[in-house]
Amino acid sequence: MNNSRKVAVVTGASQGIGASLVDGFLKRGYRVVATSRSIKPSDNPDLVTVTGDIGDQETGKRVIDTALARFGRVDTLVNNAGIFIPDAFTEYTPEQYAQVLSTNLNGFFYISQLAIKAMEKQGSGHVVQVSTSLIDQANSKVPSVLASLTKGGLNAATKSLAIEYATRGIRVNAVALGIINTPMHSPETHEFLAALHPVGRMGEIGDIVDAVLYLDSAQFVTGEILHVDGGQSAGH
Repeated sequence: MNNSRKVAVVTGASQGIGASLVDGFLKRGYRVVATSRSIKPSDNPDLVTVTGDIGDQETGKRVIDTALARFGRVDTLVNNAGIFIPDAFTEYTPEQYAQVLSTNLNGFFYISQLAIKAMEKQGSGHVVQVSTSLIDQANSKVPSVLASLTKGGLNAATKSLAIEYATRGIRVNAVALGIINTPMHSPETHEFLAALHPVGRMGEIGDIVDAVLYLDSAQFVTGEILHVDGGQSAGH
């Protein structure tokens, strides 16, 4: 097995930002292990898919075990999987609360533990969280307490892990998003959503891929929360 090429693991990889991240890493010459609940098998020898709920500890184990068995290493983990439910705080149900915590926090915790263990053995690695600028700039038009509770925790964990592993060759960063133009936003909402950004437009998936790939190549950058949000974090 030739394990000299870098290997990226991407969660929430079946569509949207996750699927484009997979393509972006493949184009850079990485091998990729991609996971989501509904991801389909791949016949690309440089891409392995693992189906499962990322909030389940066993899914994270299968993903990292697969990366090590197939490709012999883990260089980058992108914690892209996430659930966003915009609702009034008092209207969240216990089921929604449990679902968001499972995906956004458990899904980060279990797989990151295993990925970082593998990275420690090889003396290098990079972990990237996908977060949101709503943590820094709350917006009354977009109620988002569960996103702030969970993704805010990821931002804090990003800085803590970056310092904990700074001398061990492992970098940890995050990308904080504005609203991205994906199929989850129906066309009739685009004008309203674009106006939420000082630049007057929504972000594109390619903007996020570019940001993650930049962080992956920026060897002197760690503990960074990179805002890719059309100016939202600066204010309105």
